[in-house]
Amino acid sequence: MGDLARDTQVEGGDGRYEGRLSREWEIWGPMGGYLASFALRAAGAHCGRPRPASLVGHYLGVADFDEPLEIHCETLRSARTATSVRASIQQGGRPMFEALVWGVAEGLLGLEHHDAPMPEHPHWSELPTVDERLRAMGEEPAPFPFWANLEQRPPRWRDDWIDRADHEEPPVWSEWVRFQPTATFEDPWADACRLLILVDLGGWPAVQSAFNQQAVMAPSIDLACHFHRPSRPHERLFVEGHAPSSAAGLIASHQRVWADDGTLLASGVSQLLCRPVPGG
Repeated sequence: MGDLARDTQVEGGDGRYEGRLSREWEIWGPMGGYLASFALRAAGAHCGRPRPASLVGHYLGVADFDEPLEIHCETLRSARTATSVRASIQQGGRPMFEALVWGVAEGLLGLEHHDAPMPEHPHWSELPTVDERLRAMGEEPAPFPFWANLEQRPPRWRDDWIDRADHEEPPVWSEWVRFQPTATFEDPWADACRLLILVDLGGWPAVQSAFNQQAVMAPSIDLACHFHRPSRPHERLFVEGHAPSSAAGLIASHQRVWADDGTLLASGVSQLLCRPVPGG
């Protein structure tokens, strides 16, 4: 399993940074939110602000684990309280991810409210992990290394997942999640990568909840993540992904991430593009 802060570390300066992908985050290649995390970390290093406010990005290619990432950052706007940065990830001269990132100052004055109640589900402490459920069924853990980085405790579970029909369940995926082996990180930009990954993650599992098919895969083509509050004190996170619409080869997904005390930490959206599974 990987360590998120170590595995998204960037080095460099003056708008040019380098990072290296770890195979510990492989799922259909490098997991999309993991790749986007390098843009977030580089933008944070470039702007020098204490915390991120948002990231909006386009996925432009499938990165290779064996080549370093080249990340070019450009300041688009810098004001007293916020800085906008363009972060472009390339690999061997090929574009991989293009992001716009806002970093903001601490201690900003403004309005405060919270009108995003967490869905009513059992507390994480009352639920077994996915690995515990699979072992009880005599099944092996998921084959992709990415899933070993998360302790997952789903509030809903069905043993006959393979035998279900389409539309037996709504297009919603929800889980209690704890990153492992390290659950939180002192650097607020590194810790925000936990939220970024979960916002990116929720779309396809939500679709799979409603459809039992093996003919189509649907990688994300874009991602927008808004960071509402600092996440570092909270080891246990609750994520919900909802795919409200799929048509004409596109799937819309909406994600939200709460702390275990019910506070909304981040939310975002992504669009998925349907493609045939290689080999039919």
